[in-house]
Amino acid sequence: MSNKQSIFGRISQLVRANINSLLDEAEDPEKMLDQMVRDYTSSIADAEAAIAETIGNLRLLEDDHREDVNAAREWGEKAVAASRKGDELRTAGDASGADKFDNLAKVALSRQISSENEARAAEPQIAAQTDVVNKLKTGLNGMKEKLVQLQNKRNELVARSKTAAAQRQVHDAVKSIDILDPTSELGRFEQKIRREEAVVRGQAELTASTLDAQFAELDDLGELTEVDARLAALKAGGSSQGAIGS
Repeated sequence: MSNKQSIFGRISQLVRANINSLLDEAEDPEKMLDQMVRDYTSSIADAEAAIAETIGNLRLLEDDHREDVNAAREWGEKAVAASRKGDELRTAGDASGADKFDNLAKVALSRQISSENEARAAEPQIAAQTDVVNKLKTGLNGMKEKLVQLQNKRNELVARSKTAAAQRQVHDAVKSIDILDPTSELGRFEQKIRREEAVVRGQAELTASTLDAQFAELDDLGELTEVDARLAALKAGGSSQGAIGS
């Protein structure tokens, strides 16, 4: 396979590539797109060089063909001129001069035939080379269009990635000041305060419980004092009934 055929095959393969499908399979789409942009740029440069060389060879073939066609026409004109001169001399009775110009006409016709054969032999090569050049040009244009798509896709992907990162930063910032979010700084501070308040409430309950016990003791002391008073009254000969019976 020639270098040009190899380049042409690479162009065809790259142009047929499905960018979206490749992106779906890529672990790092942005990195893959950057590599594809480099590959396309390099391949386009190779293709342009190959096409320029191919076009140069084609133009040489066309120049040679044009020269052969012009030479065939010129030799044909010379053959006609020599033949007419020979006819004139023969009419004038100069057979020797007529034969000389007829021979010149034959030489011109022989050269005309040779030039026509060369021109005819070059035509299939020119046609084939023209077809290759046209295909290479089409492939090159396709690659350039694909390169624009790749660059646009890469720029879109990078922009989307930056947008997502910015949105994530905003979300994190908002989350960090969300009072209702228990993971935020304010949320954690609120939890700390609530725990401190709970400790104070516990201490208050404990204090209240201690006061209740003290008042209960006072009640017990009151009851004992009344018992002693009644006992004293009983011993003094009085009644053991309290104020209810009086």
